[in-house]
Amino acid sequence: MKKKKVNLRDLKPSSEKEHNHDDGHNHSASSYNFKVYIPAIISFAMLIIGIILDYFDMPFFKDGIRIIWYGAAYLPVGLPVIKEGWESIKKGDFFTEFFLMSIATIGAFVIGQYPEGVAVMLFYAVGELFQSAAVNRAKGNIKALLDVRPKEANVFREGDYKSVSPEVVNIGEKIQIRVGEKIPLDGILLSEKASLNTAALTGESKPDSIQKEAKVYAGSINLESVIEVEVTNKFEDSSIARILDLVQNATARKSKTELFIRQFARIYTPIVVFLAIGVTFIPYFFVDDYIFRDWLYRALIFLVISCPCALVISIPLGYFGGLGAASKNGILFKGASFLDAMTKINTLVMDKTGTVTKGVFKIKEIKAIGWKEPEFMKYLMAMEEQSTHPIAKAIMEYKADGEDFQATKVTEIAGKGLKGTVNGKTVLVGNKALMISNNIEVLSETDSIVESIVMVSIEGKFAGYVIIADELKDDAHEAIKQIRESGISKIIMLSGDKDSITQQVAKEMGIDTAKGGLLPEDKLNEVEKLMSENDGRVAFIGDGINDAPVLAASDVGIAMGGLGSDVAIETADVIIQTDQPSKIAKAIKIGRSTRSIVYQNIALAFGVKAVVLVLGAGGLATMWEAVFADVGVALLAILNAVRLQKMKWK
Repeated sequence: MKKKKVNLRDLKPSSEKEHNHDDGHNHSASSYNFKVYIPAIISFAMLIIGIILDYFDMPFFKDGIRIIWYGAAYLPVGLPVIKEGWESIKKGDFFTEFFLMSIATIGAFVIGQYPEGVAVMLFYAVGELFQSAAVNRAKGNIKALLDVRPKEANVFREGDYKSVSPEVVNIGEKIQIRVGEKIPLDGILLSEKASLNTAALTGESKPDSIQKEAKVYAGSINLESVIEVEVTNKFEDSSIARILDLVQNATARKSKTELFIRQFARIYTPIVVFLAIGVTFIPYFFVDDYIFRDWLYRALIFLVISCPCALVISIPLGYFGGLGAASKNGILFKGASFLDAMTKINTLVMDKTGTVTKGVFKIKEIKAIGWKEPEFMKYLMAMEEQSTHPIAKAIMEYKADGEDFQATKVTEIAGKGLKGTVNGKTVLVGNKALMISNNIEVLSETDSIVESIVMVSIEGKFAGYVIIADELKDDAHEAIKQIRESGISKIIMLSGDKDSITQQVAKEMGIDTAKGGLLPEDKLNEVEKLMSENDGRVAFIGDGINDAPVLAASDVGIAMGGLGSDVAIETADVIIQTDQPSKIAKAIKIGRSTRSIVYQNIALAFGVKAVVLVLGAGGLATMWEAVFADVGVALLAILNAVRLQKMKWK
């Protein structure tokens, strides 16, 4: 899949470009926010004055004056809606909410119901303003990502640091970041250490302490001292650009519920329009005292009630809220459809290394025989210093007092280990096969050790061993507990690591089924088998690199640490930015809460509309009830959807 290049300048919403909305307290933003309410305020004031004049039956407020007054009250809110309706008609889309509101309110004027015509359009306009405000609020957590875009970079050129646009900095150049500044581009830390705030990228509030040569990501904030970074990605390929691209595209991937409602509204609205026409004319053939004006009024009520804006607005708003809540918690969904998909998962398949474990080897146990531990480790470290293997790196992290030993004449024995001389003594370092081939007797207790083990012999005698193991992530146990509590009872671990190690990790975490020693294609076969059984909905969570085929094939692919992995961004459906497996349960909860609120809004809209439609057709409901059935229900649905932004996700 070809990665789309992102120009961050193009990602800024049009409202921000035009009105400078980056700061909610700046003058232009405040003046714009006020201006959008001016037409509604004018109409409201004129409507109230008109109703008061009607109530006191003022002599001058009759006939032409009255029509002109209410017409003037109608235009500020009605004209934009009529214009939108006309634009839609020109495009061939007749049955829109704008068309319905225009016909209903103009019809009210035709039959002399001027105050009601103005009131319906006014409340509709106010409802639209509230909807816009709610949508902006729901998008708030997502748009907040735009605020982390670095504006400049201090790049080292011609013997000095120069401030330039991040877009013109090249790979390999050195940049400097002062305290409190945002890192403008992805890179490698050249300074000895750094403390970074990555909350805008990962949702993790705890500062991240990193050492020299560690990766750093654009958008992180430098907290402690001036640091230097070597750039590894161009601006458009940076981590923040990929996340912004992902978020911008997320809203375009509709859920099935959202798509269904939009399709339903296109069928439902014209049906109600023709029913309204029927309500106007059919009674002429069956009612003795038929009065055209009364039945037209009922039909207009019918039209107002039929407006589907409560459904069309509140449902995508619910999904916006879910996407925003997830983003705030360091979970990125690639679309509303995956929020829905997370709620249907009944089987979770997990990778081991880098998913539930840290993917970093550490010394778990040291057993020295006939030697003091520090001296034993110096012999071992002198040999391993010659190796670049990850296990050797883990051993070299051991701290021993005194002067280090030096190894000479070191040779590698393929598939077994190393042989060399340390302090004049012959030293062997490697696996059990190396010991046996040199007639060295090892302890029987080593046979039951499933983790990686490094054995050592000094001068032909077994001197001990070191157990090296990958550590579980801090929240691994809690993650499994929360996942089970969320209703997923079938949890499976598939790993490319040794089966014995995989089984031990699975047992330690309380996972019933585990398989190790699998190639990527083996994992794919296992997951496809699970997906074919009993209509299982399977989510797979992996590190997003060697697990890419399975991430793509599963019903929901979840990538860990997607911030640093291009493959994860391209392949996965959901990305856990903080590398924490416990976020899986949180993603499920957010998905279920979103679905629940969407269903509540559908039930509310259909229920109230159905009741008022029947009352309207029977002449028992006025325009005011119709306004509540449309705008009132829409506002209630919006308030319900906004709850997602207020929820605390444990």
